[in-house]
Amino acid sequence: MAGTSVAPPRVRPRRSGRVRRSKRSRQLHGGPLVYLILGFATLLSIFPFYWSIVAATRSNADINHVPPPFTPGGNLFANFDKALDEADMVQALVNSTIVSVTVAAGTVLCSTLAGFAFAKLRFRGRGALLGITVATMMIPPQLGLIPLFMIMAKLQWVNQLQAVVLPTLVTAFGVFFMRQYLMEALPDELIEAGRVDGASYARIFWSIVVPIARPAMAVLGLLTFMTTWNDFFWPIIALSSSNPTVQVAINSLGGGYVHDQSIILAGTLLGTLPVLVVFGLLGRQIVGGIMQGAVKG
Repeated sequence: MAGTSVAPPRVRPRRSGRVRRSKRSRQLHGGPLVYLILGFATLLSIFPFYWSIVAATRSNADINHVPPPFTPGGNLFANFDKALDEADMVQALVNSTIVSVTVAAGTVLCSTLAGFAFAKLRFRGRGALLGITVATMMIPPQLGLIPLFMIMAKLQWVNQLQAVVLPTLVTAFGVFFMRQYLMEALPDELIEAGRVDGASYARIFWSIVVPIARPAMAVLGLLTFMTTWNDFFWPIIALSSSNPTVQVAINSLGGGYVHDQSIILAGTLLGTLPVLVVFGLLGRQIVGGIMQGAVKG
């Protein structure tokens, strides 16, 4: 038709990949207020540990002075010597290492086995057993103290390390944690492929399940190690000062008419160092495992 014209379609200019990337990077960057809040929260988190270091390097009179000191002093090694003299800290460190490593290894192994069974195997009563396992987390541990102590006394295990190790060798939290991880991370096709190749369930577990579950096992191992290392309630009942763990030994520090807080905090600093070493060794795998779980969630 003469005299009519068709306007060309409006084409929106495409944004270049560089513009998209710059916008995405702007969205991921926090402003100064975010950094200010994070910095303040970090300072609040590390201040108790810093104060413990300051108090461990001072005398008891310095700690009770008003205003209190906020810089380290020169009594650190003297307080270490007093802590080692007042309590058997060396034996306590050895006992806590044995108990924590054994409980962490047993919990990781048993929880991975049980989590694999609950996540991928089909057997009668699986849902009921999982429900009972999860329900045990709702029971306060204080309710089982008297029967547990009676069992340990019957076995003549009071004041022996197995009284602290065996009751905590498997936890419902560990089983549920590994089950949830393997539900997402372990494809059913890998297990079926292993079965087709003639592998037994034990072979599938060691060759397929363990390599996939390694990040979650590292996280569970560290959490269990820290919980066992810092546990005070059951060890103070089952053990005595002649065969203590670290927390039981710290409880006997600084006694007398006036509690010497500098010696107590020096012993606490000695008891904290192994946990920091373990976190330094496993930190990369732990953070990677937590981030992997967060992305999948």
